[in-house]
Amino acid sequence: MAYAITINTTEKSKVDSLDFNNIPLGKTFTDHMFVCDYENGEWTNPRIEPLELIPTHPAAMALHYGQAIFEGMKATVGKDGSPLLFRPEQNARRLNESAVRMGMPTVPEELFLEALDKIVATEKGWIPPQEGSALYLRPFMYADEPFIGMRAATHYKFIVICSPAGPFFTKKIRLYAETEYIRAAHGGTGEAKAAGNYAAAILPTEKAKAKGFDQVLWLDANEFKYIQEVGTMNIFFKIDGKFITPKTDGAILKGITRDSVITLLKSKGFEVEERPITIDEIIQFSKEGKLEEAFGTGTAVAIAMIESIGYKDITIELPEANPVSQDVMQTINEIKTQKQEDPFGWIVPVKG
Repeated sequence: MAYAITINTTEKSKVDSLDFNNIPLGKTFTDHMFVCDYENGEWTNPRIEPLELIPTHPAAMALHYGQAIFEGMKATVGKDGSPLLFRPEQNARRLNESAVRMGMPTVPEELFLEALDKIVATEKGWIPPQEGSALYLRPFMYADEPFIGMRAATHYKFIVICSPAGPFFTKKIRLYAETEYIRAAHGGTGEAKAAGNYAAAILPTEKAKAKGFDQVLWLDANEFKYIQEVGTMNIFFKIDGKFITPKTDGAILKGITRDSVITLLKSKGFEVEERPITIDEIIQFSKEGKLEEAFGTGTAVAIAMIESIGYKDITIELPEANPVSQDVMQTINEIKTQKQEDPFGWIVPVKG
């Protein structure tokens, strides 16, 4: 089904004022946004319009009851300069899984994909050409019905905004294994990309940064023993030649980059095991010299090599060399920019 998306462009673009070699993280936005309204049980009036403030009633239910979800993805440019998306259908499916968990309406996958196609085509001049840079896309949905009461809203907005971004982490990162706060528990919303999950993570992340770390390494809610994920990433460990990553169990986000890395590692001949793994195991493997590499995976970071992990009074130091991590990062980046063949069918050209 084709959606009639109205496009109203701005008279003068701001792109000429952007220094692509010096992009402030998360502070620069493109000229336009995609907006669609949910009312009377259906999505209506899909449109691209100049980026502007959104009128919001003080009683908008998202502000009081937290019905807000989002996705993160990137657009790159191919070898001929045309815009490309990376596995956008997976983001559409995950957004809808989040919507179901949060009691929100789903967005038809065709509408999601068409919205991305049109907004990226409109903003293609904003895609940074530098290696490791991209146009970050933020599809999100929230309840904007004005009502004070505990129930699912009946009116929502689905919006896509775009922000040019340089490489997220340019150095290895240090993690702090949290033993007081939790990210998610079984039966909770850990598997959804719900805004509230990230709000709850802000305080422990700030505390970790105050101790000299970059991100929180989350442990399970019951025993503070099993590794779940990093603040904005899934996590992988290379142990004695094999890769281990925590199994998604309802409390861990099903990362699209995570899934891509698993596929890529297997294609390169590595064994990948998805299973519960404890912080005590990682400490022991490190002592035995079997902990060879560790890295995080996510849309914003792609691959982030880990330098060390702090846990109570212990610091787990990772080896300096990251041969497989570097190779995986380069492969994914080159697939995204058509410098390497895409044997998995991950790249979707923007048609406009």
